[in-house]
Amino acid sequence: MKVWKVLGVAGLVGVAATGVVVARGERKRRAYTPEEVRDRLKARVKEAANA
Repeated sequence: MKVWKVLGVAGLVGVAATGVVVARGERKRRAYTPEEVRDRLKARVKEAANA
């Protein structure tokens, strides 16, 4: 029975850690201004066209 408790706690910790990583990424993405997003997109299109 103790093994199931450990696995359950490990699962909860994993879900919480994943949520933290997702939240950090979302904050980082939302920090861009629309002009920055547009400029980055244009640069990526140019790179793809040259490749």
